[in-house]
Amino acid sequence: MANATLSKAKKAKNDEFYTQWADIEKEVQAYLEFDPDVFKGKTILCPCDDPYESNFFKYFALHFNEFKLKKLIATCYIGSPIASTQLTLFDNEPEDNKTTRTPHKIEITEVEDYNGDLAVDLRDVEWLLANKKNALTRLAGDGDFRSDEIKKLRDEADIIITNPPFSLFREFIAWIMEAEKQFLIIGNMNAITYKEVFPLIKDNKIWLGLAFGRNFRGFIIPNNYPLSGSEARIDKHGNRIVSTNNTIWLTNLDHGRRHQSLPLMTMAKNLRYSKHKELRGKECYDRYDNYDAIEVPFSDAIPSDYEGVMGVPISFLHKYCPEQFEIIKFRKGDDDRDLSVGGKCPYFRILIKNKHCKHLAGRNKA
Repeated sequence: MANATLSKAKKAKNDEFYTQWADIEKEVQAYLEFDPDVFKGKTILCPCDDPYESNFFKYFALHFNEFKLKKLIATCYIGSPIASTQLTLFDNEPEDNKTTRTPHKIEITEVEDYNGDLAVDLRDVEWLLANKKNALTRLAGDGDFRSDEIKKLRDEADIIITNPPFSLFREFIAWIMEAEKQFLIIGNMNAITYKEVFPLIKDNKIWLGLAFGRNFRGFIIPNNYPLSGSEARIDKHGNRIVSTNNTIWLTNLDHGRRHQSLPLMTMAKNLRYSKHKELRGKECYDRYDNYDAIEVPFSDAIPSDYEGVMGVPISFLHKYCPEQFEIIKFRKGDDDRDLSVGGKCPYFRILIKNKHCKHLAGRNKA
């Protein structure tokens, strides 16, 4: 499976997974629809993005004027396994740099019709990179986001947008929160369970973005990475793509979907009409052995009329509306062990409570 490929990459510290343009465009539009001025006057930093390869940089460079950006900055980490064949980064660049990628910074404050074809497009961005030498500078260090050099750029930026390294995700999210920046980043669904991440979600400081799981088109991978799994493919441009069903966006930029209430049925209707055979026909929901809450194994089976605490799958967070639900805690019971039902532990659960429970007479006793 493609998920296994990504997991192996994480363990091996292979972090070069490039996001496709269509996934970036679809996600960004959700924030623009909610707030058309979300990027107006802002400095965006893409701190894990070689501009010659990164669709994040290319996308925001192309829409620089439309979004009314103040500045766009992208930095490249040394050692990228994809060597640019489009342009030479620097005059008299050493031969070994062409395969190991010199760490550099691209910084633009305007994008114009440089080639005079009466349109501002990616050809103008390419012209800018090739001819505006002051837009492209070497980094003193290796481009690591943890370096003082990149931290300075972070502190200057308003919004951080990127696909950070798998193996450094915990450090990356802490790096952003330390500076109290807005952000839009890609991660693995398991990141929700990290001790550095879940408390931020619980406190409504960060949340999931729009696209989730199979809504992603997949990632472009270097030639030296294994192309395996039923959803691995080569696209019409020759890009090697692996897809995964456990990818998420994490952000603290607001969007409309997170304020849409999840439609719910009563407990009685769920137990009678549920499409899930695990629930259909049961007299009541199971209860946890070690916490006063009911087990709700599917997000679409959350009852509308239960006043107490409920355990739901972590995928619920993609449908979480903070006006509708309160997040209580993650995974553990009163004994600080994993929540269990009949001595068995279901997969990770998030404990929630309905803020606007319907107090219906004769509700299920669970």
